[in-house]
Amino acid sequence: MAKRNNEHISISDALKEFVETNKLEKGLDKVNVAEAWAKLMGNGVNNYTTSVNLERETLYIQLSSSVLREELGYGKHKIINMLNEELGKEIIKKLILR
Repeated sequence: MAKRNNEHISISDALKEFVETNKLEKGLDKVNVAEAWAKLMGNGVNNYTTSVNLERETLYIQLSSSVLREELGYGKHKIINMLNEELGKEIIKKLILR
């Protein structure tokens, strides 16, 4: 049983502490990356995106359009920078488009 803390803390601080204590950050990063991809790429790219997976520091994006995959391949570095900026920390170091 966790020790009760008598001092008052905000809900956001309590949730951060809970995430850190239970080592849930990696799982939340996977969800946040998928949401950031959908937000930054917009409906045009999202219609052709079949899966978004984060494994270690590599983001795997499955696309149903070979033409779109080729076009996005030219801007991988920019996409990585945009996603990391959106997430507020450097989570992604490599992007693989399938």
